[in-house]
Amino acid sequence: MSQLQDLTALIRANTPLVVVETRDEDRVVELFRQSLLHVWRALYRWTITEGLRRLDLDREDPPEGPPDASSVLRAIQAAEQRGIYLLLDFHPYLGYASHQRLLRDIIQRRHCQPHVVVLVGAKVELPAELESLAVRFTPRLPDAAALLKLVREEAAAYARENGGRRGEADPGAGKQIVRPLQGLDLHDARRIARQLIHTDGALTASDLPQLARLKYELLNRSGHLHYEYDAAGFSEVAGAARLKRWIGLRRAAFAGNAPPGRDPPRGVLLLGVQGCGKSLLAKAIAGEFQVPLLRLDFGTLYAKYHGETEANLRTALASAEQLAPCVLWIDEIEKGVAADAGEGDGGVSRRVLGYLLTWMAERKAPVFLVATANQVQHLPAELLRKGRFDEIFFVDLPGPEARVELLRIHLRERGLDPEAFALPALAAAGAGFSGAEIEQAIVSGLYAAHAEQRPLDTTLLMQEIRGTRPLSVLMAEQVEALRAWAATRTVPAA
Repeated sequence: MSQLQDLTALIRANTPLVVVETRDEDRVVELFRQSLLHVWRALYRWTITEGLRRLDLDREDPPEGPPDASSVLRAIQAAEQRGIYLLLDFHPYLGYASHQRLLRDIIQRRHCQPHVVVLVGAKVELPAELESLAVRFTPRLPDAAALLKLVREEAAAYARENGGRRGEADPGAGKQIVRPLQGLDLHDARRIARQLIHTDGALTASDLPQLARLKYELLNRSGHLHYEYDAAGFSEVAGAARLKRWIGLRRAAFAGNAPPGRDPPRGVLLLGVQGCGKSLLAKAIAGEFQVPLLRLDFGTLYAKYHGETEANLRTALASAEQLAPCVLWIDEIEKGVAADAGEGDGGVSRRVLGYLLTWMAERKAPVFLVATANQVQHLPAELLRKGRFDEIFFVDLPGPEARVELLRIHLRERGLDPEAFALPALAAAGAGFSGAEIEQAIVSGLYAAHAEQRPLDTTLLMQEIRGTRPLSVLMAEQVEALRAWAATRTVPAA
């Protein structure tokens, strides 16, 4: 059923008390106006500043009686004709016992017609005595067509205000802007669209990153999600050819162009040796999908009061869905859902895991989940079974070709010419090094070169590589055990 049909059914049933939480009052009023086409009632709106006014007549009537809360409730009770009464921001006045009693009398039809009283506000908190008598109606968020109409209205308004200058420079820009605006109400969507247009005088595809940041700042009120501003691409990642191909095959489907019968991709779990680029891969996946990257830090979720941790997780995941399409990155997921942590923390980790698994299975919003982990032995079996993630990739120590590419990338990032170095020899000396350790060898070489007042060359860099003991040597037993475990259980990323 459409929301108009749902609302009409509530009115036909003479529902005595309806609660609508929204900041878009005009849209709610218009929705009730439309309902009169299907079920006739007198329609009124009340505010403390204007009092009670009738809306269903063509003429503009003066306010009916004083604007105070007691007067409007008595007017509703005394009305001889059934009506719908939209009371805007009325709930603060329900703190008075007399107002509660009057409203209860209206709800229970004591000496009055079967009216429909609607409490409208951004956040409506009712006394316990009234909450059980109320039906909450949630207006649906605007669809793509409504948002496209809004964007074009704002573009046209900007053009009128600025001597005909077009606010939408690219005719297709409006459709590109609409997708990231989904999940917002019309009020917030209009504010963001207006800000984008007035920033540079036009709406273009180049506004999409700024739109994503504005949407994040608007919706992430809990503070549990972190917006990763440093975008990356697969060109910055050495190796991982199999993972890159896997993502490439699903890029169009994640963008909403999945062929019939194919589900959009939902997420991957990246296991691997520390420092081998799992975090960079998470950033690069978001870059390839061309969507924002949100990082969820489990450490910020945990709180000392019972139930607060789970509530924080629900809020964070709900915010991620509102920010969709996006990539949600959970770094070191084993620290938040460790299989052996359920007893010592009073079962919080088990409840967090349970809610996370439910969300992973039931979410409808285009949120691609990327989870990274170093200590696979701490992950619960429920998380690893097929169906939780689309695939589990193992990010291993880079091979010879990947080490050459890593040297190229990090030398080029620091303004050095990779061709001036003996890359194959340096890559061979760096056997067992992770990507992070290769980068640090270059950083150390630059410090050594500065100390000797000479440019960095192959000789200095070779000295730094040979003078370093990588993690694969320091923690050889743990690293080899992890690689042996992953060999037959996961898909190699490279």
